[in-house]
Amino acid sequence: MPNRLAHETSPYLLQHADNPVDWWPWSDEAFEEARRSDKPVLLSVGYSSCHWCHVMAHESFEDRATAEFLNEHFVNIKVDREERPDVDAVYMEAVQAATGQGGWPMTVFLTPQAEPFYFGTYFPPAPRHGMPSFRQVLEGVSHAWSDRREEVTDVAGKIVRDLAGREIAFGGIEAPGEQELAQALLGLTREYDPQRGGFGGAPKFPPSMVVEFLLRHHARTGAEGALQMAQDTCERMARGGIYDQLGGGFARYSVDRDWVVPHFEKMLYDNALLCRVYAHLWRATGSEPARRVALETADFMVAELRTEQGGFASALDADSDDGKGRHVEGAYYVWTPAQLRDVLGDDAELAAQYFGVTEEGTFEEGASVLQLPQSDAVFDAEKVDSIRRRLRAARAERPAPGRDDKVVAAWNGLAIAALAETGAYFDRPDLVDAALAAADLLVRVHLDDHARLARTSKDGRVGANAGVLEDYGDVAEGFLALASVTGEGVWLEFAGLLLDHVLVRFTDEESGALFDTAADAEQLIRRPQDPTDNATPSGWTAAAGALLSYAAQTGAEPHRTAAERALGVVKALGPRVPRFIGWGLAVAEARLDGPREVAVVGRALDDAATKSLHRTALLGTAPGAVVAYGVPGSDEFPLLADRPLAGGEPTAYVCRNFTCDAPTTDPERLRAALNA
Repeated sequence: MPNRLAHETSPYLLQHADNPVDWWPWSDEAFEEARRSDKPVLLSVGYSSCHWCHVMAHESFEDRATAEFLNEHFVNIKVDREERPDVDAVYMEAVQAATGQGGWPMTVFLTPQAEPFYFGTYFPPAPRHGMPSFRQVLEGVSHAWSDRREEVTDVAGKIVRDLAGREIAFGGIEAPGEQELAQALLGLTREYDPQRGGFGGAPKFPPSMVVEFLLRHHARTGAEGALQMAQDTCERMARGGIYDQLGGGFARYSVDRDWVVPHFEKMLYDNALLCRVYAHLWRATGSEPARRVALETADFMVAELRTEQGGFASALDADSDDGKGRHVEGAYYVWTPAQLRDVLGDDAELAAQYFGVTEEGTFEEGASVLQLPQSDAVFDAEKVDSIRRRLRAARAERPAPGRDDKVVAAWNGLAIAALAETGAYFDRPDLVDAALAAADLLVRVHLDDHARLARTSKDGRVGANAGVLEDYGDVAEGFLALASVTGEGVWLEFAGLLLDHVLVRFTDEESGALFDTAADAEQLIRRPQDPTDNATPSGWTAAAGALLSYAAQTGAEPHRTAAERALGVVKALGPRVPRFIGWGLAVAEARLDGPREVAVVGRALDDAATKSLHRTALLGTAPGAVVAYGVPGSDEFPLLADRPLAGGEPTAYVCRNFTCDAPTTDPERLRAALNA
């Protein structure tokens, strides 16, 4: 019989709806039940494409004896971290403070007042490698609750007080300047892996936001070392197993330093960020591999993640059926030499050489992850294309990984920006149309009458959870990119509505610091506030970037001031931990460059000469430049006001810091103005 999760919209919660555990969703009612029954709360946090979440669910939450113990002694709450990043952030901070590490599944025991007192991540069904079994943990916590209640509540109270004292050492309201950005670059150089690309050791995550900073820093200063790190990192990732050599798109991270064996889940946010970065790398260098990867990643998102309603699903699982009835990580993606021979016959040896498939394998049980090893061999391009097509067709016959179909506002915002720009750069109007459809879904389903955002939807049905700061920042970023690409000022207006909420509901008036949740949101044991960029831009830096771009488009002084004050934290963190504030550093580069404001006016939006000038403007490498595009007298964009055609020809105006260049009708002069 289904439990209380059966009516939720989260695919992760729905995966647990048939567990014998009497799960509650996160709700006031769950904590009221804990107070009424005088039981502690088990809080279990995960997400649908999390491998070890599935393992623990199968071992423990599907086990009837374990479920009976849980139901008797605890009120059990299941949370999708992607739906409730605020709940996840607050308790993950507690887990990391107590244990020095964190991860998912996250297992936290709370008082009925939601105060944490015992923590962990994955617990096995039997003691293993020095870890207690899950049953031992449950029994220990239950006995402590029954027999040592005062001690438990004292511990919980101390943890909450300690969390409250962990306020961010906010760097003041002064934005970083030349010195801090040079120090950040130096810090990145020290952590750079010159042999393999990327930063640090294993596991290795794709550093999309750091690469964006490096590209912008090179564009502004000419620093060749910054461009080299960006190029080499992108090349190594694109050659590695972290990139899907058959279907396009990137896996979440590499378990090794060489980008060979990925953790196979594919997330929307990684692919959106990396699609945009590779498009920007092509814009800066003309690299053909960068162009290919940008387009293949865009096509992957549209083909594999697009929902019927026009939004983009959150993720594809790492695991799938291996054809032998086992649910195995990577089964969909890996190949043995025998499997190549079955599909390709005489071409199998060539394919093995090209993709680095060996008898020993690079993964498990003699299987290999496809990659493009560095090689002096010359391969026939037509033959390789034929091999790719045949392998892709054969792979399509395998059981596909599961898909998390919920639409997350923030990640769709990132996808909108990536698809809009990639479509514009490479003359792919279908990609721009996909961005428009996703933006339309967010407006129709996620935005209420007061322009407040809901965090998620599924199957066109809006979820119950309020948007957090990253939703407002990333969706505004997507809308601003769409406005620049399409010349439709309505997207600029929607961005402004969202950013007004940032100013009023998410910003500390005194310090300019930003909070992850709105002032009127549900009150947790602590109001989450994290400026560091991890898998995605933090809400803080995403909002700062969107505020800066909006101010450049409109001249809105409050938004410019708010962006500069928010960048104070980048001044504090950039020189110390540049790997974890990459988007903040990229925004700081835009601020130092102006950012530049480009107005393109033409006889009509579909006029060939106007479109050529507009595309030239979009292809400028000036960090964070904004583009307005329309006809003379248009009121779609403030930047178009009082901008006539010069001699009846399409004309571009470039301004920054209250100073404008002479208007030009020459695409080459415009290109020079935006690449200097």
